[in-house]
Amino acid sequence: MSESGEPGPQPLQLAMVAGEASGDLLASLLLGGLRQRWPRLQTAGIGGPRMAEQGFEAWWPHEKLAVRGYVEVLRHYREIAGIRDQLAQRLLRERPAAFIGVDAPDFNLGLEARLKAQGLKTIHFVCPSIWAWRGGRAAKMAASCDHVLCLFPFEPELLRVHGVAATFVGHPLADAIPLTPPRAASRTALGLAETDSVVAVLPGSRRSEIEYIAPTFLQTVARLHRLRPGLRFVLPAAPGLRAQLEPLIAAHAQGVPLQVLDGRSHAALAACDVTLIASGTATLEAALFKRPMVIGYRMHPLSWQIMKRMKYQPWVGLPNILCREFIVPELIQERCRPDLLADATLAALDATAGRERVVRRFEELHQLLKRDTARCATDAIAQILSP
Repeated sequence: MSESGEPGPQPLQLAMVAGEASGDLLASLLLGGLRQRWPRLQTAGIGGPRMAEQGFEAWWPHEKLAVRGYVEVLRHYREIAGIRDQLAQRLLRERPAAFIGVDAPDFNLGLEARLKAQGLKTIHFVCPSIWAWRGGRAAKMAASCDHVLCLFPFEPELLRVHGVAATFVGHPLADAIPLTPPRAASRTALGLAETDSVVAVLPGSRRSEIEYIAPTFLQTVARLHRLRPGLRFVLPAAPGLRAQLEPLIAAHAQGVPLQVLDGRSHAALAACDVTLIASGTATLEAALFKRPMVIGYRMHPLSWQIMKRMKYQPWVGLPNILCREFIVPELIQERCRPDLLADATLAALDATAGRERVVRRFEELHQLLKRDTARCATDAIAQILSP
């Protein structure tokens, strides 16, 4: 390996798969660190626009994999399985230095097992939530992953029990999001006054989430507007989902002062007083912005029944899981109703003492996860690539 870290005169070639907006964000932050170490890095596979900004070549867009829930996946199974088979064949022909699967475990672990069996080095970035549900997946990871890059400090030991090598690298969002959120600057950028009471509405980044969650969230927005006409609302639409959202807004929140943004979820979270948010990675982003939140989630009833039987903990939202308590309310499935969501949102807006406690816990969480993830992950990847 040369002094630059690249084997010989050829550029380092890595394959990657990130399956949705949150994976695209995580992968783009990792790519920034990789490119600093290996300036001639070449990366390709499945990814989104943030990865493309880092020079990534997407053979398929990440939206193809942005499906959640058993019933929802079944609808798209044939297409997704076909993509995985085509990708595996191409990678086995081209043989990059390593494959990095970014989250999306249902897609990536099977692909990684196939690649590893054929001698390709495989790295999984983001440990699947084996501590929350589907713990049996940990034993299968030994056949799939040469190494796992973990976002949370308790994960490597859980994996080592199953013979899986792992490194805690911190969470890249904790590096990307400032310890003190730019509230005033974000409000100015969004045309919001300092005195406005602002609710950020984040109904999810998958089409299935917009289908199942957005109508309820928009009905909640309309209810909040009736109860407190002075509230302002901002809704950052994930890439490619604005066209799906607009008719729902017209049907459920007509006449509400709702500002729809193209992306810009971080500006919305920095600017808001509270966020109504779908369970997922976005809840961790909201926690890192030190924002009180109300977590809501709905999915196909059959998918929910299956997942409910598999989960090990009383919490669903990442902030609650990491804090080991209901630091913010969760209203899931049958309880994800406009009346309950509106009441919880108003309570979060009005609870001054509660807000201060939430902010303190989220500050502690931010410090725990802030580790210069790009550098830590790149160091670990360099060790794996060493002959």
